[in-house]
This record gives sequence, C-alpha cells and structure tokens, in this order.
Amino acid sequence: MSRPPKPALPLRDGVGASAVYCPTGPWADLSAFLADRLPKVVDWAERIARGEVVDEAGQPVPEAYRPNRRVYYWRQLDAEPEVPFEARIVFRDEHLLVADKPHFLPVTPGGAYVQQTLLTRLRRATGLAELSPLHRLDRETAGLVVFCLRAAERGVYQNLFRDRAVDKVYEAVAPVGPGPWPRVLTHRLVEREGEAFMQMQAVAGAPNAETWVDLVEPIGAGLARYELRPTSGVKHQLRAQMNAIGLPIAGDRLYPRLQPQENPPRFDAPLQLVARAIAFTDPVTGQQRGFARAGLTIAPP
Repeated sequence: MSRPPKPALPLRDGVGASAVYCPTGPWADLSAFLADRLPKVVDWAERIARGEVVDEAGQPVPEAYRPNRRVYYWRQLDAEPEVPFEARIVFRDEHLLVADKPHFLPVTPGGAYVQQTLLTRLRRATGLAELSPLHRLDRETAGLVVFCLRAAERGVYQNLFRDRAVDKVYEAVAPVGPGPWPRVLTHRLVEREGEAFMQMQAVAGAPNAETWVDLVEPIGAGLARYELRPTSGVKHQLRAQMNAIGLPIAGDRLYPRLQPQENPPRFDAPLQLVARAIAFTDPVTGQQRGFARAGLTIAPP
C-alpha cells in the first residue's frame, strides 16, 4: 500500500511537518503514544495542549488516542550548535535551486541539528515549503547541493542520481601520492562493525565504488590538490577511497582514525573536500544544466 500524499502544512521557522502513524495499541492517550515512539521529546503533553500536534488539515488534535490515523508535529530542539558560516544561493529558477554549502552545516535536519541545517535555512529564507535536496553532502564537506522546488518533480530529478546520470567534480587536499595519475579507484566499501561503525572500509569483493582521481598540483608541506570525479554514490565514498590508497583527505576526523566527537564542535580545521561542479541533462526542461562553485580551488589547511 502506497503512503498517502503529505498534506500541505505550513513551515514553522523553516521546518516542515513530520508525520507519525498511530496504530492500534494500548496507549491511554496520544502523549503516551508519542512518548513511546519518540522518547527523546519529553514535552508531548505540553505540545498537544498548545496545539502543536495537528491532523492533516492542520487542526490541533486532542489528547484522546485515536488509532489508524496520522498526526503531524514540527521538530524542535532546546539548543543546538550554531554553525557560524552562511550558505550562498548560486542559482534559482522555477524548478531548481543550487546552493553553495559551507563546511560543518548539515544538509537536512537530524540528530543535534534542526535549525542549523542547509534545508531549514533555505526554507526560512525563501519560504519554499516544498524545497527538497536531490542529493546529500556530508556535514563536513562544502560545496554545491541541488534542490528541487516542486514536490511533483522531485522523483524524476532524484532518478538522475539513482541512475548515475549526473557528472560531479570534487576537489580535495591530501598527501602527495606516487601515482600513476590520473587513475580510477575501484573498491568494495562496507560499513565497519563495532564502535567504528561510522567508517566505511574497503574489502574483497565486487566493487561498488568508482572514482576517477587526478593530482592537480603539489601545494607544499607534503600535500597536493586533487580532482575527484565519482561515478557511484556510496556513503563516504571519496573519503574512504582516498584513505584506502593511503592518502586520507586533510582535516578528516573519520579517516584513517575515528576521532572523538567534539562537543561543542570546533570550526577551525575543516575537512579539505569541496563539491566544486555538477552537470546533468534536466529531465523536466531538457536543458543541459551545469553549475560551478565560485573559486575553483580550496586553500591548503
């Protein structure tokens, strides 16, 4: 059974409504159910009393538990780390928006970040409730992210990335490697087990990650600037593949060694990886789309 379309509920401070389905069960009231499903939120009764949990029409729902329906709420955090860098909109038309994301800013809400995310900031700035990213960059990576403006067109644009019909160019700073350059890196990347589950590792088996890499120029201190062109989209692909050949990207806190999470985070040593350019044939307009980040190089760390 397909999920019903999401109702057109308004943004609240740039945040879209999240849905929760209420099944048949033993809960005495709605706040007890929500506390069971989403235990990190401790004030469900207060939110319901303030009318901040609503139905598909945007009407506040009562405390009485009623199964077989969806209720909606807006994610909020009491406090989250403030990312002191701004994104820049580099392109916008009636179909797409392209933003230049700074280092350290997550693309979408999750974990410790809701307001301090690229999506929320852009929705708040533009008022575009249906704005949605077509792909992701790691929080630590800077560069171009493409957004769809219309929910009805989101699927056909996302198929471009699923079908690997997008040309992407990245730039990185890493140790000088012996080559040969350029070269194509092919690895099978899988998640590590245990405490290092956040990392990806190269293992034997059929490759699932492929990246063309070239050394552009040495920049001193044993480092060089590289151009990377991935043709697949595995988690942490560029970071894990460069680490797998003994050339971890400068400023990486995950590779080669998983470092403790900083709380509060520091912003003085960014990962030296930037999504520099992206190009594709627009499936809606038929146009050849090409976007490049202003400033074609990143400074050495």
